[in-house]
Amino acid sequence: MQKEGLKSEKVRKLAPEMDPLRLGMGWGIGDLGKPKILIESTFGDSHPGSSGLLPLVEKAADGVRKAGGRPARYFVTDICDGQAQGHDGINYSLASRDMIANMVEIHNNATPFDAGVFIASCDKGLPGLLMGIGRTDLPSVVLPGGVMKAGPGLLTLEMIGAYNAKCARGEITEQEFSYYKHNACPSCGACSFMGTACTMQVMSEALGLALPGTALLPAVCPELPDAAERAGEAAMKLALSGLAAHDIVDIRSFENAIIIHAAISGSTNAILHLPAIAHEFGVDIDAGTFERIHRDAHYILDVRPAGYWPAEYVFYAGGVPAIMEEVRQLLHLDAMTVTGKTLGENLEDLKKTDYYSICEKYRREKGVAKEDIIRPYGKPIGSHGTIAILKGNLAPEGSVVKHSAVPEEMFHAVLTARPFDCEEDAIAAVLSRRIQPGDAVIVRYEGPKGSGMPELFYTTEAISSDSELGKSIALITDGRFSGASKGPSIGHVSPEAADGGPIALVEEGDLIELDIPSRRLDIVGVKGKRLSPGEVAKVLEERLAAWKPREPRYDSGVLKVYSENATSPMKGGYME
Repeated sequence: MQKEGLKSEKVRKLAPEMDPLRLGMGWGIGDLGKPKILIESTFGDSHPGSSGLLPLVEKAADGVRKAGGRPARYFVTDICDGQAQGHDGINYSLASRDMIANMVEIHNNATPFDAGVFIASCDKGLPGLLMGIGRTDLPSVVLPGGVMKAGPGLLTLEMIGAYNAKCARGEITEQEFSYYKHNACPSCGACSFMGTACTMQVMSEALGLALPGTALLPAVCPELPDAAERAGEAAMKLALSGLAAHDIVDIRSFENAIIIHAAISGSTNAILHLPAIAHEFGVDIDAGTFERIHRDAHYILDVRPAGYWPAEYVFYAGGVPAIMEEVRQLLHLDAMTVTGKTLGENLEDLKKTDYYSICEKYRREKGVAKEDIIRPYGKPIGSHGTIAILKGNLAPEGSVVKHSAVPEEMFHAVLTARPFDCEEDAIAAVLSRRIQPGDAVIVRYEGPKGSGMPELFYTTEAISSDSELGKSIALITDGRFSGASKGPSIGHVSPEAADGGPIALVEEGDLIELDIPSRRLDIVGVKGKRLSPGEVAKVLEERLAAWKPREPRYDSGVLKVYSENATSPMKGGYME
């Protein structure tokens, strides 16, 4: 037991109405003095990643009860980026992350608990819960909510965007498109590719906040409910030991997470989420941290969208622990975790269990070898990381590109600017073939202050699914991309257009130089004519003097609050 006593007991003495109110909702008198464990989840009928979480909540509660505690279920349902696509609903996506963190703070601090189990599967739910954990410093265990099965022929949801573009161009029939839509999501769980949802499941384990081997468990496998029960038991141990979240997570934890992010070719959205989570933990990481770690990192996971296999296959290959074993020499093995042991100790302990034999059993049933999915460190898919931070006069504070998904012919190119002030105009130009090889499609006023920083998924898919444009143009935006995106897509351009960043000053016919090896993104000419850096600087200075800020897009509600208070994309887009 903690020397200073349970926090819930201290508060209980200050609030005499607490006991009768808890009895009124079915607690027994014997429950009143037990350690109180918050079980916060994103359960709800919002999308497959959340609709299947309630049984996991109940199993986590069982684990708490078996360990002598009293669970309390709280819910903060997240939204689905997939269902928000194609309309203004996607503008709420990033803001929802911060609102989830706010609700964790409210739920815990209004009625303090002794520890928590946090359960989510997807894009904003997991980052929001992790931010809330950091903000409250509650002793916490994260349970990733599992990953969806693949459909027939290994069909997965990230393929739908490309099929949508092909259907719009008349390359497949409506009947064919309907088949793909009706079979891409055969179960609950996070979408089965290394998008933001699966990336953040992996990050929660890499940070040391999820139990070893619990990220990316198939949502329909029996091992996931067992993991939920163990999470409840682990939370009770933390409550009694007093090991809080800030005692576990430090700079070593975040560097470990970024090393694993490079190994898995994780979503570029992690560059929004990890700095925002680190901010709540009082840890300073930035885009430079990603660039330093990724620069010579080995990319070893052959999983979609950059690779071949659906994400459910990661567990069959040994999960996050097997990935960690391949990059073991790079990790901070002394980093603390929710088990009360270090990362290195956890990896050794896992070898003494049946974890890897269970993975092997599934793998044999699928007829695949471990090395098909997780490559050996010495035989990587790539040896220069998977993302790059580009800077230059177009992105003075930085921008991000997943270079592992960029065709080699686009690593260095001089392109002609085609600026658009919203995504809708840009995608229309792509689909109507008004965009030509050698163009740079500039989509601006889509950053946090501009419109909430939506992801430009359909535009990236329209480009990457076009065999000619996918290898000959770039998409450059102050918005962001889906974790499913591939192709020459450069996002998070900072400062954003709404703040008067250089991306707001680009005009039709400007020359844009993309140089991934040199990590540069620059305006190098005007009206098709190359100029010296000094001449370009003078032109931009004149344009800035004539530029006028736009009226805020939102004058009420959540997006008004978010857009007025959000930091830049390269800082994490969190609210200050």
